[in-house]
Amino acid sequence: MKSGLVGRSILHSRSPWLHEQEGRAQGLDLRYDLIDLTDRGLDDDALPRVVAALREGGYAGFNVTYPFKQKVVPLLDALDASAETVGAVNTVAIRDGRLIGYNTDMSGFRQSVIEGLPGSAMARVLQLGAGGAGAAVASALLSIGVRQLDLADLDKERAQALAAMLGRHFGADRVRAITIGDATTAGVDGIVNATPVGLLSNPGLPIDPDLIDPAHWVADIVYFPIETELLRVARAKGCRTLDGSGMVVNQAAAAFEIITQLPADRTRMRDSFARG
Repeated sequence: MKSGLVGRSILHSRSPWLHEQEGRAQGLDLRYDLIDLTDRGLDDDALPRVVAALREGGYAGFNVTYPFKQKVVPLLDALDASAETVGAVNTVAIRDGRLIGYNTDMSGFRQSVIEGLPGSAMARVLQLGAGGAGAAVASALLSIGVRQLDLADLDKERAQALAAMLGRHFGADRVRAITIGDATTAGVDGIVNATPVGLLSNPGLPIDPDLIDPAHWVADIVYFPIETELLRVARAKGCRTLDGSGMVVNQAAAAFEIITQLPADRTRMRDSFARG
């Protein structure tokens, strides 16, 4: 069985290890490929050709990551309710030649917060990033009871578009779109990084460290490295923190189930992630 991941700067991804180890544990001969458009010298316009090649190449499905979670949507034949709610796709199943899009990022992040930040205040949260991953994270936050979500992005129009979409599902008064430069943390309970800033290939901080206060909890969806600069600064200030490992394992387990149609052992996948 063939699966894989489509994105940019993903050669250090742990997804092949996670999926192949779970497949091996279940007696499944699974190959998980990394289709890195940056490494292959392809521009974004190549995405339709890449997707067509996967469909024609006998793949059972594939995952999608930055920056294609929204760009892949028009290339698909159908969307699951999870993808329709979020407006972005991170998992594609190929069934009888049809491409069906799902979003497991939302449920993955939601479960990660429930497990990793129990009892944390959720009245008001500042989220950095309104891209494909940001759409899933924002949906998860609103679904677990965040009353006011400040949605900040370098591109305010993108933040406004996501805020409007979220407003239709969760209530327009619960989401406010701003630019990252206008972001403030006064009165905020938590800060979430849903941008690619902090990745090994894109190091740095997505927000001025002076805006981080010990009273905040801070979460990062980046998992390579696990200890991002944002989390390092937050921990040094005494903040409660949540790294990206819980989200990646939970979303990977759900994606494995969608693509292989076999149940995933999440405890085993967490152990695999820790060993990988």
